[in-house]
Amino acid sequence: MLHYALVFLVVALIAAALGFGGLAGAAAGIAKILFFVFLVLFVASLLFGGLRRG
Repeated sequence: MLHYALVFLVVALIAAALGFGGLAGAAAGIAKILFFVFLVLFVASLLFGGLRRG
């Protein structure tokens, strides 16, 4: 999932450099959402993985 967030971030940067503001904003928004979902899942896996082993 982090891979997709980085892909959308790169798409947003390229679109912004080429002047496509709407597309850049949408791609940046998707990248931000995917990044936060990744963070939540990562923290949850750390917590529940530690509880299962301990």
